[in-house]
Amino acid sequence: MKRLRLIVAMMLVISLFAGCSAQEGVKTKKRIKVGIMLSDVGLGDQSFSDSAFRGLMKARDELGIIFDYRELQDTKTYEQGLKELVEEGNDIVIGLGFMVQQDLEKVAKQYPKQKFILIDSVSNLKNVTSITFKEDEGSFLAGVVAAMTTKTDKIGFIGGADVPLIRKFAVGFEKGVHAIKPNAVVDVVYAGDFGNDKLGANIAKGMFSRGCDVVYTAAGFTGVGALKEAEAHGVYAIGVDSDQYFYAEKAVVTSMVKNVDVALFTVLKQYVEKGKLESGTVQLGLKENGVGLAPIRVVPWSEPQQKLVEQWKEKIENGEVTTNE
Repeated sequence: MKRLRLIVAMMLVISLFAGCSAQEGVKTKKRIKVGIMLSDVGLGDQSFSDSAFRGLMKARDELGIIFDYRELQDTKTYEQGLKELVEEGNDIVIGLGFMVQQDLEKVAKQYPKQKFILIDSVSNLKNVTSITFKEDEGSFLAGVVAAMTTKTDKIGFIGGADVPLIRKFAVGFEKGVHAIKPNAVVDVVYAGDFGNDKLGANIAKGMFSRGCDVVYTAAGFTGVGALKEAEAHGVYAIGVDSDQYFYAEKAVVTSMVKNVDVALFTVLKQYVEKGKLESGTVQLGLKENGVGLAPIRVVPWSEPQQKLVEQWKEKIENGEVTTNE
């Protein structure tokens, strides 16, 4: 009996060593590390940063990446946050938003071998891949919906800042409105702030007092205040970046979805599979699923109305319609 136990024990030891040797012989695949410097409002903006974060979580769950992030409230400057992410050993460092560009390019020049991604602006540096969106295309469709929703023919647009990027939203939106109702008035106001929901509510309140019965926001958390104010006034609103229906369920007809999550996941998937980032600028519009509309809710919506939206979408994708200046 003792001899049998000894033989079994020896076999277990041999199996253990054999397993260890096999493990040592297998090369462990290195997990890709990604760091992101979030936009000014950071997590909880219910818009841009949250969308990017969803893309990274999807990449973590499906591609096996590891990721870390920095918020401006913690690092005080974008430059500091970006440097921390580089020195942390991330394979790719992401700057989210046009306001990050200057600091990202400064850090990119200091670390020429580091791979960077800049979202929402274009850099000419060789180690920076730029991802931009055709916000004007999605906003055009939002304008079409707004024009078919309004009863007063007065529609509001609230932008977070009077900068080229946000003006793309405004221009596309106005063109979409006027494609359906040429004489409709679009009241455009720039808040100068992406993180102030009370300011957004006050701007929206002024628009409603001037007869606007639909408001479209491209203003981050400031815009969320406008959505809630629309609900309080019993009028309609259109959200931005992500599906914002759940923040004002009686008011939000649709949202102009900017698929930052899809864009990030797609680029990271290519990197995981091919080992390199696409160089230059990646521009995503309706055709590439970079922008689009969330489901239309709240208002009665007929099949002919939906068909009209789809027809305009096809015209844009085919280049029959110009949505920018």
